[in-house]
Amino acid sequence: MASDAPVSRRARRRGRGWFVLADLVRLLATWLVSTSILWAAARLLPDLEASSWGSLAGVSAVSGVVGFLVRPLLVEVSVRLGWLTVLPLAFGAQGVVMHIAMLIVPGITATWAAAFVTSWLCAAGGTIAAYLLTAGTDESLTTALARRGRSVRPPDPEVDGLLVVQLDGVPFPVLRWAVQAGGVPTIRRWVTSGAYHLREWTPQLPCTTPASQLGVLHGTVAGVPGFRWYDRELGRVLVANHPADARIIEERASNGRGLLCEDGVSISNLFSGDAENAPLTMSRASARLGSPQTRRALVWFMLTPTGLARSLTRTVGEVAKERWQAHAQVRYELVPRVRRSWTFALLRAVTNGLLRDLNTALIAEEMQRGRKVIYVDYVDYDEVAHHAGLFRHESLAALEGLDRVLAQLELLAEHAARRYRLVVVSDHGQSQGQPFADRYGQELSALCAELMDERVHDYEETDEGWGRAHALVQDIGEEGVAGRLTAPARRRVDREWEGDGPDAGRRDRGGGDVQAPGRAVVLGSGNLGLFYLPGETRQSLDALTARWPRLLPGLCEHPGVGFVAGIDEHGVPWAYGDGGRVDLASGAVTGTDPLVRFGEHARRQLLRAVLDPKAPDLYLNSSLDEQTLDIAAFEELVGAHGGLGGWQDSAVLLAPQDLAGSMPERIEGAHQLHQVLLGFLRQSGQRLESEAPESDVPATLT
Repeated sequence: MASDAPVSRRARRRGRGWFVLADLVRLLATWLVSTSILWAAARLLPDLEASSWGSLAGVSAVSGVVGFLVRPLLVEVSVRLGWLTVLPLAFGAQGVVMHIAMLIVPGITATWAAAFVTSWLCAAGGTIAAYLLTAGTDESLTTALARRGRSVRPPDPEVDGLLVVQLDGVPFPVLRWAVQAGGVPTIRRWVTSGAYHLREWTPQLPCTTPASQLGVLHGTVAGVPGFRWYDRELGRVLVANHPADARIIEERASNGRGLLCEDGVSISNLFSGDAENAPLTMSRASARLGSPQTRRALVWFMLTPTGLARSLTRTVGEVAKERWQAHAQVRYELVPRVRRSWTFALLRAVTNGLLRDLNTALIAEEMQRGRKVIYVDYVDYDEVAHHAGLFRHESLAALEGLDRVLAQLELLAEHAARRYRLVVVSDHGQSQGQPFADRYGQELSALCAELMDERVHDYEETDEGWGRAHALVQDIGEEGVAGRLTAPARRRVDREWEGDGPDAGRRDRGGGDVQAPGRAVVLGSGNLGLFYLPGETRQSLDALTARWPRLLPGLCEHPGVGFVAGIDEHGVPWAYGDGGRVDLASGAVTGTDPLVRFGEHARRQLLRAVLDPKAPDLYLNSSLDEQTLDIAAFEELVGAHGGLGGWQDSAVLLAPQDLAGSMPERIEGAHQLHQVLLGFLRQSGQRLESEAPESDVPATLT
């Protein structure tokens, strides 16, 4: 077996290459439908004549075989000429294939025009028949992917490959409950059989994808204080899911020995892990549009009835489901909730439909090539839970869909070039609550501006989904005619993602020029707020209080703020709350400890974050309701992460039992998870050189 997990009977049969009954039924039904359509066309079209049913059946069979042989050529031509050539090539090729079949099979005559019309009638009927039977299922896509190409025998087949699947934003308690409830049957089978070990790990602060992925893939969480932050060195705001900014972040962190540096592949991530091949990865997206590998996978997907019908129906279905579920939340007065727009519905359709299948297709291709380590990010649950909530029906449905993806990958591993071990992680969890602005009637930036009696720059809108859409557009984009035709859609994505569209996030609280110097910058990163006074040096708590006496006391007294953290003029890190303060270095408390409700790890996490040279002048964390675990995100999100409180700092690690035995008792921080995964690679026969782990806590401030 390829993954150490117990494989279902269906998977074992697939793994031995058996031609199962479902395949036979689908092919037989498609052949009968095509033959029937040919018979009807022969009666209706004067330029098409057939002497017998046998001739019609023969043409249907021959055209299917010829089409199967021609499809790889169409894929390569489309990749080289542009993916918009798929449709015209497919239109012409279908007619040519049908005409060739009619010339080969005796007893049937037709003109080119009749063959062309008939070919598309047969294609439409066959697609509908195949879809109604199995093409809409995950099993059919898996079968098509497994048969897409031949595995390449690697030079070192004795070395096990490692496939790390990131289920973005899935909290450990949510997944554990889903396992207990039977909602994720693949994971439940792995765990209950004893083949896999499911455990919790604690992400660092900030509890975000950029920090976690940088830690997991590059071994450090330093230099990433949030999802977006003001960079004193560059004098501007960095946003981690912008390609140029992601490149800067990775270049600062990379030592060339990332998790994927040895024959690894990064798929749909923010950072590459030093992989040579990194499709749909933000730090590798460039001004030169187009990745041939991604376009090849997309073209193949769209040229197959399984892919085309599946993509169209799932996209429409996701949009319809999202609009229905959004209205249902309002109708049943579910709280907390936020407004769910048509824009989010389209983004959800991309992430939970096309992007999910495209990721799986890319993984299948890399496993057939025998890549040693693959790291992929599936964002389905994270995207839905942000807007719907952690345990809402649509979020759990997304989690169930991810479980089916794991079943697909388990099955695909049976056809891989080497033995693969599957490891599942989440980069962070999520917490839930009514957004800060909805609950208290003003955004965090407005509160700061009021306490300072000055205008501030703010950036408190989420653009995470637009970043993923931009990565897809960037990686399948074209130059020339195709590029000009797709330019309007690309510009629309760029406007939203860059913050210049109708949902733009960069604003100047109180009006004025956003680029005006000397004005404070307030940024939201889930329920973590970042306050900067632009300049080359960091401001102390004393300096900020001297300039704005009401700022620190006003923030601490606000019911939506759990604590405020920074350094004093002597470099001592402090966390302040409404009833007291704590010295983060020594643990000495004056009054009431503001961190007591956030867990025993809170002081360690906050100490490391505050001492990071890239840290803001002030960190602000939202309040936490101890009864409901509700937080108050500084963005318009129901499910959020970034700071402390709730389940956002409870993440998932699911590993084969024999690998799990080497794990430390506690994993705290993605940089420690990086060392765990390096250990898995060594146990698999990779990365056998000695690499001493480096400390990720800065010793001094700069």
